[in-house]
Amino acid sequence: MNTMAQAVGATTYPGRGIIVGKSEDGEKAVLAYFIMGRSVNSRNRVFVEDHGGIRTEAFDPSQMVDPSLIIYWPVRETDDKLIVTNGDQTDTIYDFVRNGASFIKALRTREFEPDAPNFTPRVSAMATFGEGDFRLDMGILRAGDAEGSCCHRVFWEYEKVAAGTGYFLHTYQCDGNPIPSFTGDPETVAVGNGSAQEIADALWDGLNADNRVSLWVMTRDLKTGASDAVIINRNV
Repeated sequence: MNTMAQAVGATTYPGRGIIVGKSEDGEKAVLAYFIMGRSVNSRNRVFVEDHGGIRTEAFDPSQMVDPSLIIYWPVRETDDKLIVTNGDQTDTIYDFVRNGASFIKALRTREFEPDAPNFTPRVSAMATFGEGDFRLDMGILRAGDAEGSCCHRVFWEYEKVAAGTGYFLHTYQCDGNPIPSFTGDPETVAVGNGSAQEIADALWDGLNADNRVSLWVMTRDLKTGASDAVIINRNV
């Protein structure tokens, strides 16, 4: 099993990625989200904290070309749920679960991004906390063919995550033109016992230095609910 840092560095361009797991000692949930970019527009972003979540914003507003697919809330929290996604489907999930609907029902109303010819998949995760543990939902919405004529929606439900284990879901298999979408199940990765800062530093070092843009990492104590979050931005 690869470590989280080894997994994110296995290719030069995994795109945008989510990791959710449990520390090796079983005491903390570990969540991470990163973005990468090849174009000036994609690289012109930073993560900022806002109302208990994070959002993307332009580092240099004068260079922003099209904000529609790159400005969004990657992380939002409501009640006992923490939602992490690579697009504005964060808001869709947030609205649905606040009204008593499910993660899956929310994502059935959405599809992959309309950025032909890549048709970037939408990847999403939701951790639901309670009674000293958490359950995990993950999903990917990807094009069913090269023309983007249909959407394949695949979901995973983890009733319990084993200590020392995490699941890594990302948008692309590797770099390319067009960029090939991620396929298969979320990658199983090894999670250690480090602090949020230590985990963030290792992940940042693992990501390709030319393409990494921003990274967010949070650890949450499963008994007390206390959390610690770290943001690393390429643009500072």
